[in-house]
Amino acid sequence: MSEPISSIRNLGPAYERELEKIGVTTAEQLRDMGADAAYGALLNAGTRPHFVGYYVLVMALQGRPWNDCKGEEKKALRVRFDKLKEERFDTGLSKLEAELNAIGVIKR
Repeated sequence: MSEPISSIRNLGPAYERELEKIGVTTAEQLRDMGADAAYGALLNAGTRPHFVGYYVLVMALQGRPWNDCKGEEKKALRVRFDKLKEERFDTGLSKLEAELNAIGVIKR
């Protein structure tokens, strides 16, 4: 029997609802997909990027508390997040538009 996404530490009903939008409905599917692919698919589906949402997903799939990552590891996660955001969410925007979008000025 499949486990619900909410069986993964740190991921609750709200994250389950978001992942359902991309066809991920079980913990096994999410683990197989991995954090970067899943978050990238969420961005492609229109989810607004938020570093904490990405960070929580990465920590959850590692079985760690959501606030366990610090220092250089957290900086490296930020680089990965920024790359996913740039590739999947800010496509087609000028640099200025991407910056305005990052602070919520441009409506998608």
